[in-house]
Amino acid sequence: MSGIKSATIGLALAAFAGLAPLAMTSARAAEAEAEEMVPERQSWSFSGPFGGYDQGQLQRGFKIYRNVCANCHSLNLISLRNLMERGGPGFSEGQVKALSAEYKVKDLNDAGEVAERPGRPSDAFPWAYANPLAAAATLGVAPPDMSLLAKARSYERGFPGFLLDMLPFFSYQEKGPDYIYALLVKGYMEPPKGMEMPDGTNYNTMYPGHKIAMANPLNLMFDEKTNKPSDPDYYTDGTPFTREQAARDIISFMMWAAEPKLEERKSVGLAVMVFLAIFASLLYFVKKKIWARLETHPYPSL
Repeated sequence: MSGIKSATIGLALAAFAGLAPLAMTSARAAEAEAEEMVPERQSWSFSGPFGGYDQGQLQRGFKIYRNVCANCHSLNLISLRNLMERGGPGFSEGQVKALSAEYKVKDLNDAGEVAERPGRPSDAFPWAYANPLAAAATLGVAPPDMSLLAKARSYERGFPGFLLDMLPFFSYQEKGPDYIYALLVKGYMEPPKGMEMPDGTNYNTMYPGHKIAMANPLNLMFDEKTNKPSDPDYYTDGTPFTREQAARDIISFMMWAAEPKLEERKSVGLAVMVFLAIFASLLYFVKKKIWARLETHPYPSL
């Protein structure tokens, strides 16, 4: 009888041992199917040594940020007055003052008490939440601040891209915008079979781990199935309102928020390079003139 029990236990262990690799194989297959995609290189107006921001694109991107992204994401490192600075969206002083007054900002009044007042151009962009803890209590996790996202995100370009990125004149600095564009436009998909998705997460091929808490924000402006915009007249400047265009506009605004002085930096850098080229040429001709006075004998007499 004990021999029968031992044989039964042995068969059960053998069956379990046989099923375990199958389960592991299925899980590994799902993970392999969920391999991260490499973002495609996009064309941006601000790329390259002579690139700059498209003012109309920044204005459209700001509209998307204000109506969609600002419901969750903060923009702490940018002030409202930056909207009228050179190289930015190009709003007038009157437009920025009117826009600022639409916000309600908590501040100390003359009595030292906390009270609401209309916003000023010197204020930072107001957030929908009092602090990250309040945002986490509502959304489950505090969304990252959007001020530096376009510069903070990146991806591996592989060979020979990573070698070129080490060189000052050949490095590609738009990997963050490429990654965010791929995440928004092409990343959201149905999870592969065998992959379990925790509640409140969405499958995205571009996101590390493929489980992202943020639902596709483009679905707030476009129908997920038909891909048609909920408001075809969302843009008032005649630009076609498509998912791809909306993604490019908000990413350009994010890039401006991360580097509002990009155009100034590039113009100063170009002037410095021209100066150094002229200075090096002058040094060369001065050196040639001075050393031309000396004898060319290899062994000058002492």
